[in-house]
Amino acid sequence: MDAKTYNAQLAELRALRDDIKKTQATLAKLETDRARQITALAGYEKAKAERIAPAAGLSLADIVAIAPILAPDQLTNPAPAAPTGAAVAPPEPARQTAPPSGPEPAQEQAPSRAGTVAPAMTRPAPEAAAEPEPPAALSASLSASSSAPAPLTAAPLAAHGAQRTLPGIPEGPEGDRWFAHTANLASTHPNFTQQARSTVFLDTEAGVLVHRDQTFRLDLPTASAAEILNTVFHVLPDGVERIYITAGAPWHRQADQHPFLKDAVGAWLNAPTPGWRTDTGRGKDRMAGHFVHPRNPVGRYQREQGEQHVEIRSAGEWFDTEGTEPAVIRDAFVLLWKALRRHWPDAVLMGSPSQTGRDLWTRTIPTKGQYAGGYPVLSEELRGLFHATAGQGRTELLTPPCVPEQLPALVEYDRTFAYAKHTWKAGIGTPRRVTAARFAAWSEKEQAKALFACGHWHVRVTVPQNWGHVGILPAPAPGDRAWHYPATPGTTFTTWAGGPEIHTALSNPHGPWKVEILDGILFDDGKPLDDWSKKLKEAWSSLTAQADLNGDPAQRTAAHLAARAVRAILLYGIGAFAQRPRTVTGTTPRTAERDVPTDAEIIGFDDQTITWQRPTGFTRDPNAHPEWAAHIWSSARAALLSQRHRDDNTYVGALHAPPGSVVAFRTDAVYLTQPQAWPYHGQPGDYLNKGHLTGPLTAPTTEDELLTLRDKGRTIQPTSPNNEGS
Repeated sequence: MDAKTYNAQLAELRALRDDIKKTQATLAKLETDRARQITALAGYEKAKAERIAPAAGLSLADIVAIAPILAPDQLTNPAPAAPTGAAVAPPEPARQTAPPSGPEPAQEQAPSRAGTVAPAMTRPAPEAAAEPEPPAALSASLSASSSAPAPLTAAPLAAHGAQRTLPGIPEGPEGDRWFAHTANLASTHPNFTQQARSTVFLDTEAGVLVHRDQTFRLDLPTASAAEILNTVFHVLPDGVERIYITAGAPWHRQADQHPFLKDAVGAWLNAPTPGWRTDTGRGKDRMAGHFVHPRNPVGRYQREQGEQHVEIRSAGEWFDTEGTEPAVIRDAFVLLWKALRRHWPDAVLMGSPSQTGRDLWTRTIPTKGQYAGGYPVLSEELRGLFHATAGQGRTELLTPPCVPEQLPALVEYDRTFAYAKHTWKAGIGTPRRVTAARFAAWSEKEQAKALFACGHWHVRVTVPQNWGHVGILPAPAPGDRAWHYPATPGTTFTTWAGGPEIHTALSNPHGPWKVEILDGILFDDGKPLDDWSKKLKEAWSSLTAQADLNGDPAQRTAAHLAARAVRAILLYGIGAFAQRPRTVTGTTPRTAERDVPTDAEIIGFDDQTITWQRPTGFTRDPNAHPEWAAHIWSSARAALLSQRHRDDNTYVGALHAPPGSVVAFRTDAVYLTQPQAWPYHGQPGDYLNKGHLTGPLTAPTTEDELLTLRDKGRTIQPTSPNNEGS
């Protein structure tokens, strides 16, 4: 073969590769459409899996996996119980039918006649199909559950001491009043074009400044805010509007002079800047004042004379910049902008991923149809409830005796672009309250449909007596917004949880938990984030492919960083929907100590200045949708425990690893004592084997010890930079 033939066949191979990708994308779309059709058919009152399966070309098990509501009923006789709220408590199966030692696939669940979700289909082992034993007596009947629920108080967890009690919805008209939207407040499609800002990239440690295609060398001995502003504007007299710090972290240079890192950052931001003052904001994306953050602060300044505005920000908000030259980081932002422009012709990169994400999302809000007027914002009371009761990622370290003192290995599995997997559905419309009595009065089909819909449920949970694996549902732990995951058999606790996690508790492969519905918030299913998410996933895929195929190492790195930036846009965009209560940070001279607000918390001081912060509650944010963030977070936590790979017909997640093998959870990563044969295709939600450290290893007992072992494992088994997890 000569060089000409070789190059020609390479070109043919690339064309074949592109055709395969297109065919795979077409197949995936068709399978998604088929699943949607099946889900729609399942809503028909007389729908049967036996009729849908041949029409879809799937097995009964596949149909039930897509639409669990179609699972055949179990013939059970409900037994009465105390009126403690509507029960969604599956009976505990005989021990031999749910062995806790192997990664068995999750059981699909179907509601029983008493408002109890009972096991409906159990996939037999390959050797034989065992006949399941009849389920035990149900925990509550419809008639008993429809009476008044017990008081909504958290049952104590003896093993964990005093617990934080989560708020509930008031009884009667006062609580019903919460189920409305805030008047004259809705997310709407913007009627203006976002303005781009002139941006430079500065390494304060090396003194390298990059502006467009120019590179300058700067002398920054102190790297104070004043020195950075004056030096940059001396080199670029026409000025810039945003300065990204790529390395050097100048706000940490005097960290040893302050008790806390945040104090050092605040002192750096508030140091005198002759000729400049703190910016008061401008334009439709009005952002005023400095933002004190220990790692990624924002300094906003304005000329004392004139209209010049400038931000000093950390490029670390977007991705890890360590070891990357400013010119490569500039190229990453250029690639990011180009990738987004393919989907949003008016896309503009704003200061942070969260700002960019929300701005891009608003540009996907429909201008025609049912929600042409926008998506209304929940009442402040419900937003406050979501803030107090909906946690984010799961962070948990299991120590001996839950794991061996000496670990045989530590294997890290991280879910790639995890949140992008869970944005296809979200709650829309006016929320409905579902009391315990109302839930109990529903038919089994209505109960199952409600639990599979977008909802947030106040529940009383009991861990099964024979439980031997990790906890499933979050419980309030001591401390502000702290959560833990009870797993001790027989433990009872009261909490709030999303439908995905409740489904996992009811249908996990090791035995169903008892879950009683005390109260709930239910939405109509909609797709307010689907278009936004699809566009971001396509941009991510495109940039990831560029990082894989580009022959220039610098451009490979730039494309990889740009892909990570897309992930940040989606991740932090979702977090921005949560809209936490606002906290204002301010400073007061020591000579005017009486002027510190009475409701403020003193967070730092020096000889001249007192630094304080105080909560100001929720603002009238038109893009506040904590119900969407809560549903995605719940879905992601559930997938960390159990997730089905349809293409591979297999289940993955912590509950499909042997009991005692789970060492830790960190947001979208799980750490195990042994490797798993989990498939990885580089798609959002897939588990990537990111590190493997061979033992014996002393089990970590602190987060720092875990991270040290994690970093060693990644060094020994480096991950391809273009296949990083979330």
